Amino acid sequence: MGPAAGVSQATERRGGPSCRATTIVARHILLRYSEVMPVALAQKVRTLSVDFRSSARLADLLGVSRSQVTRWLRGAGIDPLNAEKVDLLELVWSNVLRIYDRDAALAWLFGVNPLLGDRRPVDLIRLGRTEELMRAIRAERSDTFA
Repeated sequence: MGPAAGVSQATERRGGPSCRATTIVARHILLRYSEVMPVALAQKVRTLSVDFRSSARLADLLGVSRSQVTRWLRGAGIDPLNAEKVDLLELVWSNVLRIYDRDAALAWLFGVNPLLGDRRPVDLIRLGRTEELMRAIRAERSDTFA
C-alpha cells in the first residue's frame, strides 16, 4: 500500500463511522483515478503514433527508445516524466494543427523557430518547456490571423 493508505488507516483509528465512510470513498476515488490515467495516456500514445505514422517516429519526438513506446502501447505504465512529454506533445501538436496543415505543422515542429530563441519546438517538448511552446503557438496564431 502507498502513503495514502497509511494516512487513511491512521484516520480510521482516530475517527468513528463517518471517518471510515470518508476513507472508503477516498480509497475508491484513488483507485478509479489510478486505473483511468494509464488508459488515457496509452490512448494518447496510440493516437500520436498514428498521427506521426509510426511509433518509431513518436519515440524520436519524445526522445525515448522505440522499445519504450512499444511497451507503452502494450499497456506498460508510463513514468511521470515521459507522461508529461506525451501530454505536452499532444497539446502542442493539436494546437499547431489548428493553425497549419499536417506537413506545415511537422515543419514547424522540427524547424528552428525565432520565437523560441532559434530552438526547435521538438527539443523544447523533450525538455518539458510548456510555457515557451504555448507562447510561441499563440504568437504563430496571431500572425496567421492578422
